[in-house]
Amino acid sequence: MPLDQTPPLNSLGFAKAPADTRVVVAMSGGVDSSVVAAMLADEGYDVVGVTLQLYDHGAALAKKGACCAGVDIQDARRVAEEMGFPHYVLDYENVFKDAVIDEFADSYLGGATPVPCIRCNERVKFKDLLETAKDLEADCMATGHYIQRKMGENGPELHAAADGNRDQSYFLFSTTEEQLSYLRFPLGHLPSKDDTRALAAKYGLVVADKPDSQDICFVPNGDYASVIRKLRPEAADPGNIVDTDGNVLATHEGVIHYTIGQRRGLGIGGLADPLYVVKLDAERKEVVVGPKSMLATRKIPVREINWLGDAPLMSQAEWPIAVRVRSTRPPRDAILRPISETEAEVELLTAEEGVSPGQACVFYDPESTRIFGGGWIHRG
Repeated sequence: MPLDQTPPLNSLGFAKAPADTRVVVAMSGGVDSSVVAAMLADEGYDVVGVTLQLYDHGAALAKKGACCAGVDIQDARRVAEEMGFPHYVLDYENVFKDAVIDEFADSYLGGATPVPCIRCNERVKFKDLLETAKDLEADCMATGHYIQRKMGENGPELHAAADGNRDQSYFLFSTTEEQLSYLRFPLGHLPSKDDTRALAAKYGLVVADKPDSQDICFVPNGDYASVIRKLRPEAADPGNIVDTDGNVLATHEGVIHYTIGQRRGLGIGGLADPLYVVKLDAERKEVVVGPKSMLATRKIPVREINWLGDAPLMSQAEWPIAVRVRSTRPPRDAILRPISETEAEVELLTAEEGVSPGQACVFYDPESTRIFGGGWIHRG
């Protein structure tokens, strides 16, 4: 090659051979991250697998279907052995408890509906683990998330996954521009999860048929109440179910058993119109119920904004965007009105039900798949 000719970019975007490119792969022990590691190893990259041990809650270590439990650490190690690259397990239990689990419990007690997976990405995986990758002199860090990183005129951009059913952009809105320059998401362009499993079979991985995780990793069987009861025993204190005027309609066995928008299981019968949980008041130990119309929201206060637009957030008084206020809902047209670099009001063009403090509000370009960041919904 002539001295003045730059080598072509490899599949991770570096102008050098894969063998000269070190990539740390965050391995949960599941199919997705295992395929990423195997694929990059097969392409000849200098792969280093890293798995975080995030918790040890007795039975949780033997629990399948949640990332980073004991069985998953073993699965990640086996994949690394099969594909012939080094694998490390890092003890992040204290960091995870302080940065994720405690806030989860406190948010729930405060009447919010927390999303701990976002905080884990933000405060553990894309912060401490990313720094570890740099300490290992890796050129980049790759994960098995279903989201796309595309190069734009002003640098790397975050885009929704090609498979809308697998898209994880809601959980990754807080990825900063600096982190995005270092991260890679090799699965984001795949049409479906079937393609991922086909690759797992191609590489002969032991996890090829492993089920997807469904629960929050430290919440066995989706039982939020039992976990929060252990962390914050006062959350199970009984109290009253009241209407919006404060009239007592029934009693309850702890606010942790209720979520905003809940209709079933309130123990209130004989009413012409059904009632829904519209507010949780942990201090007063009250579950407030009201008609469905009270769940409809148009204006949403948002803070802790991570902005990924090309122009500064404050450069416009209004931004026409689309927003997602729940991971299971499609983006809705909205207007974003910045208050500061980290605060804004979002006005939905059509009211949404069940918008809850503690959830994320993620910003999308209404004309493309690009993600403009997002923030956290609060009470205002």
